[in-house]
Amino acid sequence: MAQILLVDDDLGFLEATTELLELLQHTVVSASTVEQAQRAASGRSFDHVILDLIMPDGSGLHVLDSIKNRDQTQVTLVTGHPSVKSIVKDLYGPNISYLIKPIDLAQLQSLFEADDDVGEADAALHFGHLVGESAPMQKLYQMIERVSQTKANVLLMGESGVGKEVVASAIHAASKPKGAFVPANCGAFARDLISSELFGHEKGAFTGATHRKAGVFELAHEGTLFLDEVTEMPIDQQPNLLRVLETHKVTRLGATSAIDVDCRVVSATNRSEMDIAEQGCLREDLYFRLAVFPIHIPPLRQRPDDIPMLIEFFLAGFNRQYKASIAIDPKDLARLQAYDWPGNVRELRHAVHRAFIMADPETQMLVLPDDLSSPFSKVGDNKNAGITVGKTVEDVERELIESTLEHLGGDKKKAAEMLGVSLKTLYNRLNSYSEQ
Repeated sequence: MAQILLVDDDLGFLEATTELLELLQHTVVSASTVEQAQRAASGRSFDHVILDLIMPDGSGLHVLDSIKNRDQTQVTLVTGHPSVKSIVKDLYGPNISYLIKPIDLAQLQSLFEADDDVGEADAALHFGHLVGESAPMQKLYQMIERVSQTKANVLLMGESGVGKEVVASAIHAASKPKGAFVPANCGAFARDLISSELFGHEKGAFTGATHRKAGVFELAHEGTLFLDEVTEMPIDQQPNLLRVLETHKVTRLGATSAIDVDCRVVSATNRSEMDIAEQGCLREDLYFRLAVFPIHIPPLRQRPDDIPMLIEFFLAGFNRQYKASIAIDPKDLARLQAYDWPGNVRELRHAVHRAFIMADPETQMLVLPDDLSSPFSKVGDNKNAGITVGKTVEDVERELIESTLEHLGGDKKKAAEMLGVSLKTLYNRLNSYSEQ
């Protein structure tokens, strides 16, 4: 059974096709305009999107920008214009198929025959989103299961790249709410538009407000609102957020009456509780409203046993997307599992994607780079290498050299290049250490 978004401005076609898809035991969300579809799709995952290319309020392709996990979603364009096929395929790649009206049950059924193998991969996902069977992940699953039975607000904490939004989506899925999952990045809001983004505005409320707009709290009614980077919200704007959390009411900018809102708020930050308290980036009263149920998401280095499963999951997604059959050599798998992944799951996915693109066409195997580390991890290593009060420059230099060699498996040539010194200089330093 697939989760399907169906978008078409022909209401007769929309109703008939919804009935056919439900007859095939699929779950269907339908929309007759681009705006409706974008609201329905915002931050939500679908297995398949079936949409009309030409809509009265814009191109149906704009809907795709709102869909979560877009690269894992199969898209079918419904069009009466066969000539557009090659153009759209050039723009959006091979993960798009086509149906020409009129459509019958057999045509719809054929769309999903090629997706039968997807169900097995999805079956390994916990709450439809999370991959891993390690002890830290089992603890996380238990916490998600417990909080899903309540309406408590959740604060997710963890390093950059651990997948905080994915965990928020899992909480939403486990809770089985009536409403949508609505993500919002507090760090991306323009300062003068924060209230508008959160609470909405009426037409004419300020210069540029040409129409009424619902805020993210309204959009998440009876669902889940995900506030990413919540600690980046300016401190003087936080009382407004606190009031909504206390009263469950929002007032659009320019409005005279309040609107009831009922949603779970899942917020996220890459700061620790100690950082939040010491740096004063979150009001204490707001913290306790947001962190009714705090969850720490484990970094990837604490669950290396999950790396093979994550690689298999990413690889299966890329193979589906590009209609390929790329595999990974056991030696490369061991190498990926041995790396500490400072960028966490995001960095791992990036590495698999790059290796997929570089795959050997003859062997159909992933090709890994010589150096797995990213420029960001190198900068981080250089900044933090043994620098503490009381250490001499020589001590810090030695720790930097030794940690770099350890990271590169003892490769002195690469270590010299990374450190920006000659190979001769590196050998001289190492010889001096051995004499001490």
